Amino acid sequence: MNDTEGATPQLELRGITKAYPGCLANDHIDLKIMPGEIHALLGENGAGKSTLVKIIYGVLEADEGEIIWAGDPVTIANPHSARKIGIGMVFQHFSLFEAMTVTENIALGMSGRQDMKALERDIIEVSNSYGLPLEPNRQVHTLSVGEKQRIEIVRCLLQNPKLLIMDEPTSVLTPQEAEKMFETLRRLSSEGVSILYISHKLDEIKALCHKATIMRGGKYISECDPTKETAKSLAEMMIGTNLRA
Repeated sequence: MNDTEGATPQLELRGITKAYPGCLANDHIDLKIMPGEIHALLGENGAGKSTLVKIIYGVLEADEGEIIWAGDPVTIANPHSARKIGIGMVFQHFSLFEAMTVTENIALGMSGRQDMKALERDIIEVSNSYGLPLEPNRQVHTLSVGEKQRIEIVRCLLQNPKLLIMDEPTSVLTPQEAEKMFETLRRLSSEGVSILYISHKLDEIKALCHKATIMRGGKYISECDPTKETAKSLAEMMIGTNLRA
């Protein structure tokens, strides 16, 4: 990642709040992600991470707070408007149709009618370029879980995202597949794409991420440089108590 001193954040959240009956899921959350930064969102289950990224991607609407995109306030009404400004998201649980081809699935996730032949060419070019090879005419039910995830990532990449949200992306991958995906994410980062990365695997966070925001009980706790922390110190920030060695 380049030095971003004085640069405008790609995404800034100010005071994002979301309440459900009996639960304050997000309590005035602030967050800044710079261009090309791989930024981890850390917290135990129930910390409010999923709610926050769904607000960024337009799946949920915040009750209060402001979203600033490349220096300008924006309203992200739905995932379509998120994609339009350059936000892509790879969910933990894929939304793919097993009886359809790779190309058909990618076309369904894109806006407007697609020229399927041109889309096939784009899928081959982008998937190979980023080390995520896909065969456009393969039926999804014949693919491994790792290959299915590639479809979701390539679908995002075809829309030239400026921010990519990854929700527990390695939970379904072999160690080799995970390493391959890290190479792809590092390359995107070097090209200026920001990545918001959710994972419980603290060693991954240390190896991959430039910064980490810690959440606990719906609140912002702190921001840190994960490369300067241990897995133990990160875990202690997440749960709020000291762990015995």
